[in-house]
Amino acid sequence: MSKALIIGVTGGFGTGKSTVCRMFGRLGAVVLDADRIAHDVIMPGGAGYKKVISLFGRSILSGNGRIDRKRLGRVVFKDKKKLNLLISVIHPEVIKRIKEIIKKSRSGGVDLQRYFVLDVPLLIEAGLLKAVDKLVVVTADKNTEIRRCLKKHGLKRQEISRRIRNQMPLSKKMRLADFIIDNNGSFNSTRKMVEKAWREIRHGARRNKD
Repeated sequence: MSKALIIGVTGGFGTGKSTVCRMFGRLGAVVLDADRIAHDVIMPGGAGYKKVISLFGRSILSGNGRIDRKRLGRVVFKDKKKLNLLISVIHPEVIKRIKEIIKKSRSGGVDLQRYFVLDVPLLIEAGLLKAVDKLVVVTADKNTEIRRCLKKHGLKRQEISRRIRNQMPLSKKMRLADFIIDNNGSFNSTRKMVEKAWREIRHGARRNKD
């Protein structure tokens, strides 16, 4: 039976988690994007669609009946209790789907080590730390976070700052990390750190989950 080693990648809003995950993917890991899976969960017909609407109202819907993620974000990132409520609905479905994907990837009778990278923005906040064997935290200074978010998400600076405040501080995440990727520098600098972490992960032990 194949073995699966789970690498959790998290960080702050705009630190560059997805970039780091893509780098791990190029090195041979299977990248599972929790945000993309969560998007499927809240699509019409998805497991969390009706529940999210019942909790946050029909004002979060766009004209075609789909949940507008920007509208939903404006609601939940103003109130940490609402954010935690959304997490409690979405994350169980996301983890269920991730487990299904990992299970299907296993080929019986083959002694093969498989590496899965979980791109989960709120991994620690959602209580998923024990689900991973290694934790990678991607960091960047606040100005860099804001600049990247302005460019990528088209949000206002005030909205970005609010989202950053509603996440666990990077300093706390860093204390829990097995590996820290400083993504303030150049692409090549980040790539070298990812490659170093990859080598150590492949030759190291699993995370102590006790």
